Amino acid sequence: MTKISIIGAGSAFTREIAMDILLIEGLEGGTIALVDIDERRLELARRLVLQIVERTGKKWEVIASTDRREVIGGSQFVINQIEVGGLETVRYEYEIPLKYGVKQCIGDTLGPGGLFKTLRTLPSWMEIVRDIEALCPDCIILNYTNPMSAVTLLTSRITDIPVVGLCHSIQNTSAQLAEYAGVPYEEMSWKAGGINHMSWFVELSHAGRDLYPVLLEKIQTPELLRQDPVRFDAMKYLGAFVSESSGHFSEYIPYYRKRQSLIDQHCNSGYNGATGFYADNWPIWRRENDEQIVSQLEGAAPLELKSSNEYAAIIIEAVLKNEPKVIYGNVPNRGLIENLQADGVVEVACLVDGKGVQPCRFGRLPEHLAALCRSNMAFFDLAVEAVRRSDREMARHALMLDPLTAAVCSLEEIGSMFDELYEAEQGFVPVLK
Repeated sequence: MTKISIIGAGSAFTREIAMDILLIEGLEGGTIALVDIDERRLELARRLVLQIVERTGKKWEVIASTDRREVIGGSQFVINQIEVGGLETVRYEYEIPLKYGVKQCIGDTLGPGGLFKTLRTLPSWMEIVRDIEALCPDCIILNYTNPMSAVTLLTSRITDIPVVGLCHSIQNTSAQLAEYAGVPYEEMSWKAGGINHMSWFVELSHAGRDLYPVLLEKIQTPELLRQDPVRFDAMKYLGAFVSESSGHFSEYIPYYRKRQSLIDQHCNSGYNGATGFYADNWPIWRRENDEQIVSQLEGAAPLELKSSNEYAAIIIEAVLKNEPKVIYGNVPNRGLIENLQADGVVEVACLVDGKGVQPCRFGRLPEHLAALCRSNMAFFDLAVEAVRRSDREMARHALMLDPLTAAVCSLEEIGSMFDELYEAEQGFVPVLK
């Protein structure tokens, strides 16, 4: 009997992932175990998944607990989507760096915000992994929690249980590229690889025609350039389109947020790079998600039965049915991309079937693109090892390597910023020696 556990079930991902699983053709029953430490949000998730089960007419059991050890035993798949202390710390992680001139748009993966989210998240996740090893050691871990690269990297270093990190940036970006180029999505071909939020579409074509000259011509029109300003500008100079939104991507390299004039030139509203966008909106998004679930449960808002473009259910179906599928996943490198760190985590195409998730060899990235990825990978490596070793200096050094922070601040300023953040987040981050 199929058993799937979702840890952090109060997350917005649960609705889509549960819907996708319950719409798998031929998978008529099993158990979905929901875990969250927030009783109210857990109950909302439980009622929502039960409603989806009822709507699909399938025979799934839904169990829920604030104690994961009560419910995850025997799971074949464990989906991680935890958020550790995000509401309480989001202002610190935006406002303290802002005092030092670091103007983050999202700040939950790299940069000061990404570092302290890593420090907050990994200790809790390490405890969860130990329980997974004890209670469902034969499972596959599907990770949705950011910082994606850091969480997946840690997992690969502390357990032999297979893990794949899942994002929707490749799916979304490939669809956007087809729209930008004016070609049918199903007819477009591409090759992409790199790291999460910085995978590069090194090949992009339609019916044998290279689409990059088409895109370069199209962005001469200001209206299109404004739709994705940072990514299109980077494409002009770097020769490839990147997988994450303009706002996120502007934080991962040192070129776009180092002074206000550049932010004004390249970064406009929302996910296109607005300063403080995540800090200002994350609490609102969480509240609105909960309110929408309540409305759906009460029948005031529609709950439409349709599949999303998330990869979790695709993996589950491919493994259980032994029907080959291709997804893009974040996995241990081990030579998949030759000019990125062998012991790091990369994002590549993966074949999935009854044998599990099998990453495909990519080869080499163009060296300048690989170098940009390596700068981020070094940050993740130091942040992960800082948690594993309880090493404050290692965490401080990670922030010193962050491309945006280094573009704005001196080493002394970075050290002071780190100390101020560390002091502000006592009780949320581990004690580092």
